[in-house]
Amino acid sequence: MTWLPTTKKELERLGWDELDVILFSGDAYVDHPSFAAAVIGRILEAEGLKVAIVPQPDWHGDYRDFKKLGRPRLFFGIAPGAMDSMVNKYTANKRLRSEDAYSPDGRHDLRPEYPTIVYTRILKELYPDVPVVIGGIEASLRRLTHYDYWQDRLMPTILQPSGADLLIYGMGEKPMVSLAQLLVEQDCEIDVKMFRNLMARFPQRQTVSLLQKNEIPGGIRPDDILLHSHEECLRNKRAQAENFRHIEEESNKYAAQRIIQEVDGRYAVVNPPYQPLTQDELDRSFDLPYTRLPHPKYKGKRIPAYDMIKFSVCLHRGCFGGCAFCTISAHQGKFITSRSKESILREVKAITQLPDFKGYLSDLGGPSANMYAMHGKNLDICHKCKRPSCIHPGVCKNLNTDHSQLLDIYHAVDKIPGIKKSFIGSGVRYDLLLHDTGDEHINRINRKYTEELITRHVSGRLKVAPEHTSDRVLNLMRKPSFKLFHDFKRIFDDINRRKNLRQQIIPYFISSHPGCTAEDMAELAAQTKDLNFQLEQVQDFTPTPMTVSTEAWYTGLHPYTLEPVFSAKTQKEKLAQRQFFFWYKPSERQNLLRLLRQMGRTDLIQRLFGGR
Repeated sequence: MTWLPTTKKELERLGWDELDVILFSGDAYVDHPSFAAAVIGRILEAEGLKVAIVPQPDWHGDYRDFKKLGRPRLFFGIAPGAMDSMVNKYTANKRLRSEDAYSPDGRHDLRPEYPTIVYTRILKELYPDVPVVIGGIEASLRRLTHYDYWQDRLMPTILQPSGADLLIYGMGEKPMVSLAQLLVEQDCEIDVKMFRNLMARFPQRQTVSLLQKNEIPGGIRPDDILLHSHEECLRNKRAQAENFRHIEEESNKYAAQRIIQEVDGRYAVVNPPYQPLTQDELDRSFDLPYTRLPHPKYKGKRIPAYDMIKFSVCLHRGCFGGCAFCTISAHQGKFITSRSKESILREVKAITQLPDFKGYLSDLGGPSANMYAMHGKNLDICHKCKRPSCIHPGVCKNLNTDHSQLLDIYHAVDKIPGIKKSFIGSGVRYDLLLHDTGDEHINRINRKYTEELITRHVSGRLKVAPEHTSDRVLNLMRKPSFKLFHDFKRIFDDINRRKNLRQQIIPYFISSHPGCTAEDMAELAAQTKDLNFQLEQVQDFTPTPMTVSTEAWYTGLHPYTLEPVFSAKTQKEKLAQRQFFFWYKPSERQNLLRLLRQMGRTDLIQRLFGGR
């Protein structure tokens, strides 16, 4: 087994005296297809390049970790982490999380806040003539003007504070390979001047550059989407809301337009994304020679995120749910690309060979567990569509929701020697299961899927995400009516009774989402109590860049209607909402009684506390 090199000694063992690309990662180096630095490193390696990864470099002191491998022939790449650094570090209340899931032993001191900015600035100080390419979720969500919850202010494209030469947004395989091929063709060491000239002559899809007006390839064209400038957005929140609708729609189109935004006299030029990977291209990414293990330097240390996914398999990319608070569409897009059955089975067989595998797969999933192989019946309609969601406000008539291919995957996986049981740990979209397709054959398959999911693939607790009980709030979230959760729970309970199973359904809920009031949360408490739930999986809404919900939270306007939207922002307002999750705790009772009396909702006092 070989990992990509991380030290000078490892380079010497390989007989390398020069590197083409050096990647700096904010995460520990786990050589697994769920870790971005490993994926990009392996993709470039497959192109014949010499690639090294420097995981979690020390950004204090003499910067020795940034200097130890010297300068690369082509560029430095920044992969800040599989999770946004600020979400990874802080809760919605801006408190430090208990651990950093992507660091050895969960340590908090191995990654700076905003590693994209910190790492790039250091590299620019040490090697000003070497191009720096940034990517990953942190850069992708900050490619244009965005609200930063942790600083509580509107920020420009991350290209400006970082000083990077190019930003790759979305899933990086295609743009990274295209960029590398272009640079290799030059057959020389690449410096910043040459790099920028090449980007001007050969604009790369799915990238963002910060340019002078006269440097914009082809100039500003009539078909470009010209956003309000960053400075105008600082002055006028409505301008920011108007911008976001364009950004989201172009992120979810099959053939997008170029987007341009002025910032401080320069222009952020967002080139259209590549079309989604084909199945063969996605298989190729997952079939690269990963060791599937943490680098040996972490021997004896626990990496929480790896522990969670090491016996899981991702079946597809993309999500057409379009949930208003979710960043997946901004990064992966809404079009589903599914791996082939053969690729999935190869990975499962590889997992069975891991030394500590006991026969149980923790997840056969994806961004949403049951969207595998789903797409439009007429793709020509999909290629013209710019709806951010294929299932809200209702399931699109053009969407094929047949679960038969997914059932076939489950059956094939469960036949593999060494597999005792495969669980579905990713969230399931029950609105897809309950949707009446008008085709009784498909409806029957989907009912069969539901029964097999509940009887064969639940490890005692099935996670689903109704998110709220108020249809008004759910509409703002782009989630289905809570009535569908009632329907699904009845089916779940019925199957458990018939099969003599003792399983739980675990619903996820969010407080303080834009549009949600304390009274909505009081209703949520009463409705979930009526269903015999004492809630566990709950969270306070966290505004993250590049979501509809965040734009509504910051601007006070819905980006699509420009109508006012209330958001709980103060600690007092947020606490008043969050407390209702825990109505059953004696410590919360007096506060909740007081709040309910202030609302004039003595009827809910009766429902929650029996009139006391």
